[in-house]
Amino acid sequence: MARHLITSAIPYINGIKHLGNLVGSQLPADLYARFQRARGNEVLFLCATDEHGTPAELAAAKAGKPVAEYCAEMHGVQAQIAEGFRLSFDHFGRSSSEQNKKLTQHFAGRLADAGLIREVSEKQVYSNADGRFLPDRYIEGTCPNCGYDKARGDQCENCTKQLDPTDLIDPRSAISGSTDLEVRETKHLYLCQSQMKDQLEEWIDTREGWPILTTSIAKKWLTDGDGLQDRGITRDLAWGVPVKKGTEDWPGMEGKVFYVWFDAPIEYIAAAQEWVDAGKGADWERWWRTDKGAEDVRYTQFMGKDNVPFHTLSFPATILGSGEPWKLVDYIKSFNYLNYDGGQFSTSQGRGVFMDQALEILPADYWRWWLLSHAPESSDSEFTWENFQASVNKDLADVLGNFVSRVTKFCRSKFSEAVPEGGAYGPSEEALIETLTTRIRAYEGHMEAMEVRKSAGELRAIWVAGNEYLQEAAPWSTFKTDPETAAMQIRLALNLIRLYAVLSAPFIPDASAQLMQAMQTEDDSWPDDVPAALQVLEPGHAFTVPEVTFRKIADDEREGWQERFSGVRS
Repeated sequence: MARHLITSAIPYINGIKHLGNLVGSQLPADLYARFQRARGNEVLFLCATDEHGTPAELAAAKAGKPVAEYCAEMHGVQAQIAEGFRLSFDHFGRSSSEQNKKLTQHFAGRLADAGLIREVSEKQVYSNADGRFLPDRYIEGTCPNCGYDKARGDQCENCTKQLDPTDLIDPRSAISGSTDLEVRETKHLYLCQSQMKDQLEEWIDTREGWPILTTSIAKKWLTDGDGLQDRGITRDLAWGVPVKKGTEDWPGMEGKVFYVWFDAPIEYIAAAQEWVDAGKGADWERWWRTDKGAEDVRYTQFMGKDNVPFHTLSFPATILGSGEPWKLVDYIKSFNYLNYDGGQFSTSQGRGVFMDQALEILPADYWRWWLLSHAPESSDSEFTWENFQASVNKDLADVLGNFVSRVTKFCRSKFSEAVPEGGAYGPSEEALIETLTTRIRAYEGHMEAMEVRKSAGELRAIWVAGNEYLQEAAPWSTFKTDPETAAMQIRLALNLIRLYAVLSAPFIPDASAQLMQAMQTEDDSWPDDVPAALQVLEPGHAFTVPEVTFRKIADDEREGWQERFSGVRS
């Protein structure tokens, strides 16, 4: 049994996420976790809410709530929506947890002892109107690199360039909108990433098979301009992990907190501690410490491309710099952006379909299928309502749903609600089994390689193979002259429904469970032996005709949704 540690980029606490966020990390991570569990492997799938830093403070202020209360409330909301999309986290933690606080302070102490943290007296923007320093996202302005006029003080979300607040053109306070800003001096701690450039580059070069997107972004940050820069790890904020050197106070850093990018990735480890402390698991160290059993763990991270620099460079610098035997990531699956109907999804601007709204419209499986089958892997992809409607109607309703309906209803009307006996396989059935075996092995290969769109395409082809067989065999015609052969054809088709349920579960778990229930079986064993898998439901095995597996989306529905979501979310 292989052991898989899987994490998806932790979403910010500042509101409900949109579909682009979902497909960029959590959903493909869930697909992979479900697949590995289905293969009988041991999986620990972790995620959390990212609760510190400017976005949390700003969102809480806008909501008129204390930041701790706001974060607790939004964590509950995000956990409930994740459950709605059937994201199978073993634990959904919080970066504001006591476990993460202590672990972050521990890493800072280790890095300081290793000479990898230096104190810097720097100039920082101060807002006279707000009466406070304005770090990173408290400042908006025009990006000096691409001209985007809503760039933040830490990074431009349009071109992904790393920025400092003082880089912005025409800067303004994100709190009040005031341009009455001045530059004042303050002290902060910096992680000496530049000292680790060679070690990081050597480590990245040992990672096998990483996506081009992941390695190209990492290498760009390592080599562009003056190369990898030291990065501030503290901020003048009230909400966050208090700056400490391990368990000791840090002279000169009173009242400051660690910068959110520093403590957020550490939450991956802390989430495993939370998982154990919540009574859900035991021995978190066997997943995270190579001296405690994590040497045989395969660790995979999923994220959008804007998160790649922190996960390929900064977080590894923290782990390597600590000098302790922590588990480093083996594979990073990164994604491009999903755009929305000719523009961009944007949480900050409220543009696009958000996760709670999506679940109000249709069940999770409809969204899961479309998003995963159109995952933005090699390039950005775009959500359009026309494409969504066509994909649901054709793939889910016509190909899968129609197959299930035709087979079960025909069997009920001509035989009974039990698997019929009689007949023997002929050339058509042998050919189908050969086709399915080839395609299932290809499906497994794509899933292992985390090729999401190719996996979806192969799964759809497996559904199509059953439909083509049914059309060719035509049991409704065969029944008139040779009911025994028709019985064999339907028996094979009923077993195909169970097979489809097993193979499709990582993509569409609710529909899979519905089909398993209709087939009245709990045998969800993976089809390593395809001929055997197609004989699991034996003659006489009872089944029920399921409700409609997937309904079609009507044109007027689609038009209504297009109109409803053409503006911005209030």
